[in-house]
Amino acid sequence: MKSRYLLCAFGLSMLSSPAWAADITGVWATGSEGGRVEIYRCGKALCGKLVDARRLRANPDLRDVRNADPKLRQRRLKGLVVLRNFRGGPSEWEGGPVYDPESGDGADSGRLRLLADGKLKVTGCIAIFCRTKTWTRAQ
Repeated sequence: MKSRYLLCAFGLSMLSSPAWAADITGVWATGSEGGRVEIYRCGKALCGKLVDARRLRANPDLRDVRNADPKLRQRRLKGLVVLRNFRGGPSEWEGGPVYDPESGDGADSGRLRLLADGKLKVTGCIAIFCRTKTWTRAQ
């Protein structure tokens, strides 16, 4: 009987361990323009794609018109990959590129950091200049 309780306690402790809690796959609210990004596994890395935003609800066929590269302005925003090739864990990942369709700015490298409160800090950097946004897990 004791071993059954120990096994149950061990299982519960695994569910609350940092490695288990650090799974950042799923949908995140970006905090601006009602944006939602789905983080998913892409091979051995993590990637993220835009799945919803206030402007997309108004026009699902919206294009990437804010992109600095004129050749990319015809891309559809819905489903656009905005995070690529992030590796690491259990609470911090590095990779890139990172793209912000709200501003049309891209960054060659980035960092994702899961905070103790469950929020995700998303940082994109060009050379020494970095910009960070805090995302929350979508309901």
